[in-house]
Amino acid sequence: MTLGIKRNVNRDFSAQSKLLTPFQKSLLLKHLQTDLRPQYRQRIEIMLLADQGKSQTIICAELGCSKDTARYWMSMAQNGLAHKWQEIAVGRPKKFNEDYLQRLKELVTSSPNTYGYSFQSWTAEWLSKHLENEFGIKLSARHINRLLKKMGLSKRERCLQTSQNNLDREEVKIVIRNLPSSGSSEVNNYWLWQSI
Repeated sequence: MTLGIKRNVNRDFSAQSKLLTPFQKSLLLKHLQTDLRPQYRQRIEIMLLADQGKSQTIICAELGCSKDTARYWMSMAQNGLAHKWQEIAVGRPKKFNEDYLQRLKELVTSSPNTYGYSFQSWTAEWLSKHLENEFGIKLSARHINRLLKKMGLSKRERCLQTSQNNLDREEVKIVIRNLPSSGSSEVNNYWLWQSI
């Protein structure tokens, strides 16, 4: 995933402040000189550009950020909350941890019968329900499938493999016969077909 952050280290922020206190501005400028993650750098630059009186449209064009991002950090500067630029985590918080992923891996490689379920193979929906009971974390079936794919595990292949193993263990027989006509008392012929 690439961010639309345009980096221009040579910006001039020496213009008269309109939103920030001198202390806030000097603190932001000091942090801007350090090695920051691009998202944090962008937050500081948005507030400093807003402090110079630049509009949201101009800030978005200069930094390559979304309108929502620019609007949010401009309002933080306007409300005197510029010091909170690093307190708000970048990105969506993770709902699960390594223990969750390890348990998912254990479940998918074992039979649901082991855990008291009557079905033969896991579905993403049932994995989600089981893990919600254990961890208290609810993920959608779609998210479970993404996690399995990321771990190199395919629930679908496991289901097919389980089904094939069941077929290998059982003798499959199919009976082919003519349907009796209504009111007919004739004896039907049956053909027995057996897989090899």
